[in-house]
Amino acid sequence: MNGGFPQALQFSFAERVNRLVDWLVLHYGDHLRSFSDALLQLLVGLENLLRMMPWWLLLLLVGLLAWHACRSLPRALMLTGLLLLIGMLGLWDKLLQTLALVMVSTGLCVLVGVPLGVLLASRPLARRLIMPVLDVMQTLPAFVYLIPVLMLFGLGKVPAVFATLIYALPPLVRLTELGMRQIDPSLLRAAGSLGANRWQRLRSIALPMALPSIMAGLNQSVMMALSMVVVASMIGARGLGEDVLAGIQTLNVGQGVEAGLAIVALAMVIDRISQAYGQRERS
Repeated sequence: MNGGFPQALQFSFAERVNRLVDWLVLHYGDHLRSFSDALLQLLVGLENLLRMMPWWLLLLLVGLLAWHACRSLPRALMLTGLLLLIGMLGLWDKLLQTLALVMVSTGLCVLVGVPLGVLLASRPLARRLIMPVLDVMQTLPAFVYLIPVLMLFGLGKVPAVFATLIYALPPLVRLTELGMRQIDPSLLRAAGSLGANRWQRLRSIALPMALPSIMAGLNQSVMMALSMVVVASMIGARGLGEDVLAGIQTLNVGQGVEAGLAIVALAMVIDRISQAYGQRERS
C-alpha cells in the first residue's frame, strides 16, 4: 500500500509564476533597467562620498551624532570606538559599502513604509488586504524572492537593495500603522473644527504623535537590513557580508569571525543611536 500523497490532489503554480516574471521582463525590462541604473548611481555615489570623507571625520560625525542622541559622553565614545575597531581590523572600506547599502535600503523603507502605514491606519479595507502581504514578506525565505529579483535586475548591488527592502519593510509599516491608530481621534476632530485640513492634521498632529512608534519601526527595519548583509553578498553586493561568505567557503574561521563581529559592532552603533532618538521622542 502506497503511503504517499495522492497524485490526483497535487497541483503546481510554478509555471504561472515563471510566465508572470517572463512577462514583466519582456514588457517592463527597459523601465526596470533604467530604474536600476538610477538606483545604482545613487548607491555608488553614496559609497564614493563616504570614501572621500577622512576616516577620522566620519568617526567624529558618528561620535557627535551619538552624543546628541544619548546625551552621554562615555556612550558616544564607546560607539565611536566600535567603528574605530572595525577600521583597525582592516575592514573600513567594506564597512562603508555595507553602510551605504543599509542607508539606501532604509531610505527606501521610509519612503514606502511610512505613507503605506498612514494609508493602512485610515483605510480598514487596505489594512485587511495588505497585512497578509506583509506577513508573507516577513516570513518568506529570502532566497525565494531573490530568484525573481535576480531575473529582473541581474547580479549586483541593486537586487541586494530590493531584497533587503522586501525583508526590512514590514516592521516599519506595522509600527507606523500602530502609532497612527493609537492617536486620540478627538484631537484630530478638534484640529478639524479649528479649520485645519487633512494634510495639516497629518503633518502637525498625527505624524508627530506617532513618531515614537515610527522610530521604533525604523530601528527594527535597520536591524533587519543589517541581518541581510550576508545574503546580499551572495548576489554581488560586497561589503562586510562578503568576508563572512568567504570565511564560510574557505573554512577561514578567523576571517568569518572578524567580519561577523564588525557587522555586530555596526548594528550596535546604529541600534543605540536610533533607540536613543526614539526614547527622546517618547519623553
